[in-house]
Amino acid sequence: MKRFHVHISVPALDDAVRFYSGLFGAAPTVHKADYAKWMIDDPRVNFAISQRGAAPGLNHLGVQVGSDEELLEMEKRLDMMGAGYVAEPGAACCYARSDKYWARDPVGIAWETYHTLDTIPMFNDGAEEHACCVPAADPEAAATDGCCTTSTPGNAGSACC
Repeated sequence: MKRFHVHISVPALDDAVRFYSGLFGAAPTVHKADYAKWMIDDPRVNFAISQRGAAPGLNHLGVQVGSDEELLEMEKRLDMMGAGYVAEPGAACCYARSDKYWARDPVGIAWETYHTLDTIPMFNDGAEEHACCVPAADPEAAATDGCCTTSTPGNAGSACC
């Protein structure tokens, strides 16, 4: 079963945790010094916040899937749309190991489609160029500003930061 995913960058994690815990009527299911996540069933959403140096506001949206088959279905949708995307098999991000695809919508909002495989004890595995990789809105700019430029076969020009 799929779950809608929202990730917001916040300037003060403790303040945000208090606010969202009150809003959702529940404590986070994951709470670290720089990250918190609620797995809410009503509405069915994976809502995450982090304090990791990104500008406050919407970080990305996504669809969390529950199986490899659902992830393959989502990849096929990206292929059919002709949307450039970045594949990240076995990505270490947000205290989890996941297989994922990143794409940007027509207005530049990053979308993550992923299947969580396991938890990990750190935010990422130190491979900054691949950890929590959000595709750049402008792949040429990404190549010149130090962002990673990993692309999948058939998706030349896809880049991520």
